[in-house]
Amino acid sequence: MKFLSVLFFMSFSVFADFSTLSTDEVIAKIEQGVQVVDIRRSDEFAKYGTIKGAHKLTFFDKNGNYDAEKWLIGLAKIVKNKNDEFILVCAHANRTKTVGKFLTTKTDYKNVRELDGGINYGWIDKGFATTKISVIPKNNPWYKFW
Repeated sequence: MKFLSVLFFMSFSVFADFSTLSTDEVIAKIEQGVQVVDIRRSDEFAKYGTIKGAHKLTFFDKNGNYDAEKWLIGLAKIVKNKNDEFILVCAHANRTKTVGKFLTTKTDYKNVRELDGGINYGWIDKGFATTKISVIPKNNPWYKFW
């Protein structure tokens, strides 16, 4: 039993530096100057835009391929200190979970966060503007615009 408890806490600590933030928490972090890194593809940026001030740094291509080494070089230009907090954004928070866990288990980055629901369900669907979409009335979901 003691072994299981230790294993549980060890597995929890592996991802302790990666967490999911609500839309309101992300807004507060942006106001504090926390960097936002949007990892979607260019076609997704073109269709939906991104959060104002977010850095566009595509991780996966349309076939799911990636170049982690090249991507980490780009990230280092945005997040200069590996202890600094930053927020990952993708479309629905699936890719950010993968990248966030990679960063916290395979690199020295700490304080990695993600937007719950991604830009589609955690931002646009909540009525917030992007660089492409103006503020959306709460009673008119973003997906009805397309």
